[in-house]
Amino acid sequence: MARTIRFGILGCGRITRRGLIPGITGSPAAELTALASLRPGVAAELARESGAPRAYESYEAVLADPQIDAVYIPSTGDSHREWTLKAARAGKHVLCEKSLATSVAEAEEMVAGCRSAGVLLQEAFMWRHHSRTKTVRQMLHNGAIGELCLILAHFSFDIDRSDWRLDPAQGGGAVWDIGCYGINASRLFAGTEPRTVHARARFHERGADMSMQIALQFPNNVLANVDCSFEAPFRCEVELVGTRGTIVLPNAFLPAEEAPLLVRRGTAADAPVETIVFPRANQYVEQVTDFCASIEAGHLQAPAEDGLANMRVCEMALKLAREGR
Repeated sequence: MARTIRFGILGCGRITRRGLIPGITGSPAAELTALASLRPGVAAELARESGAPRAYESYEAVLADPQIDAVYIPSTGDSHREWTLKAARAGKHVLCEKSLATSVAEAEEMVAGCRSAGVLLQEAFMWRHHSRTKTVRQMLHNGAIGELCLILAHFSFDIDRSDWRLDPAQGGGAVWDIGCYGINASRLFAGTEPRTVHARARFHERGADMSMQIALQFPNNVLANVDCSFEAPFRCEVELVGTRGTIVLPNAFLPAEEAPLLVRRGTAADAPVETIVFPRANQYVEQVTDFCASIEAGHLQAPAEDGLANMRVCEMALKLAREGR
């Protein structure tokens, strides 16, 4: 039988509480061993709530714990490089929150550091691991909607203007926080890397992009339109358009427990739409279970990736938007 992977978490923020703690404790392949927070008493309180046997008030203590095999890094993007490299040197596998870093140069260093240390680095795009996403990939492979032509991805919500995500120094901005999902979906479903990138954005006075539109062209002639915004109503959808039909993923990146998939087979205006409902699943549990399987295999298994390629597209889009071209 595969061994149980023992996790430590470097931070006790919102995503840890609502996502990764349930993901780890709900996975048959994982065990929550330790929590750490730099805020006194926070890790101990959350450890009592979650049943984690150990709580630390420093991240270094988690990395020094010989009972921990892997760590999850949920902090802001400006600290991902530091703690990923420290974890790698400590021999811990790393599941790192998106976006992987604040620059491609940092991401390259993280990937190289983990590879040199012989540990795995995975960017935590949980939505990739949901059974709905895996089914859609298989449907595209089987030609369920003909040849894929267009990918449309939208992700937006309104945030408080004092939110840290409007600080570029911390890795803030719409493209790094939510546009990365649409880029990730486009790359995943196109099955290759974009050949050209075009981008335009609206910027906040603090320097972060508030809204961005991104156009991608892939070498297999798939076109993608991605938009993201911190100043618009909630929208979270991916539409895949083929020569013989369409597939729509409502709440694409934040699916309900019972996630629907809308499949139109045919090109006529009155072509019927089939609704496929996937059984209850927690995509954080699926992500953790798949990551544990990758650790056992000794390499990242699809649909997981280290995130470097996604970083390259995000950074290019932001650069072009800032330059206005």
